[in-house]
Amino acid sequence: MEQASRLTYRTVWPQIGAEDAERIVAFWMMHGALPEEHQARARVDQVVMYACDDRGEIVAVCTAFPQTPAQLGQPVYFYRSFVAPAWRGTLLAFRLLRQALAVLEAHARDHDWPCVGILLELENQIFGRKGRMPVWPVVDFVYVGRSPRGLECRVHWFRQAQLKPPAAG
Repeated sequence: MEQASRLTYRTVWPQIGAEDAERIVAFWMMHGALPEEHQARARVDQVVMYACDDRGEIVAVCTAFPQTPAQLGQPVYFYRSFVAPAWRGTLLAFRLLRQALAVLEAHARDHDWPCVGILLELENQIFGRKGRMPVWPVVDFVYVGRSPRGLECRVHWFRQAQLKPPAAG
């Protein structure tokens, strides 16, 4: 399907507009990405970008929010994406990730590095069977262990960022 359609990508980070927010909430609800509308509305402020097909229909959305996972001890953007079922099995998720990576790194650089990288927690079983190398080429995500939920975790460290000093405690 991807070969037959031309995709456009729209960046809305760090502040999504009301029209984009409504379209994304509707997309998530139509595809059952989140169980309840209030959850979609709470997450919509985390949208980095979305992809549309040649008819202007949303086909994928990615989100990010800052967090400091105990296993890393560093502030990173926790990244998630949702791809419409008809587009799964294409390169769309990878292309969205690559573009979002550039957006998030530029934003972090321009704001004195509030986060020093991006964390992926791989829920999709396909990633458990593919991409088994410790470092993914092209996007430089490295394996860093498993999450508390037992899912494989990968991190991309921003090249120019500096690690933050350990929190006092």
